[in-house]
Amino acid sequence: MSLQPLDDRIVVRPSEAEETTASGLVIPDTAKEKPQQGEVLAVGPGRRAESTGELIPLDIAVGDKVVYSKYGGTEITVEGEDLLILTSRDVLAKVGK
Repeated sequence: MSLQPLDDRIVVRPSEAEETTASGLVIPDTAKEKPQQGEVLAVGPGRRAESTGELIPLDIAVGDKVVYSKYGGTEITVEGEDLLILTSRDVLAKVGK
């Protein structure tokens, strides 16, 4: 990945939205919900504590599956792939393996 996030930001590849409902109905593109899960592709070094200037590392690593805020982050396209840049505060949870 040629994209290196700064501070407490991470780069996420969003999961694909569901194509069908549980009963088998096909969901059109206009009705699909924005995904809220994805795989972490890159992680910044962390943020600095305001009082001491000490670097606080993130507890998120490349390869983790995360759940993030529905409207958080910035959508970008890199090499034809849609990605999302989030701050660590936008990440709500890690999905267990």
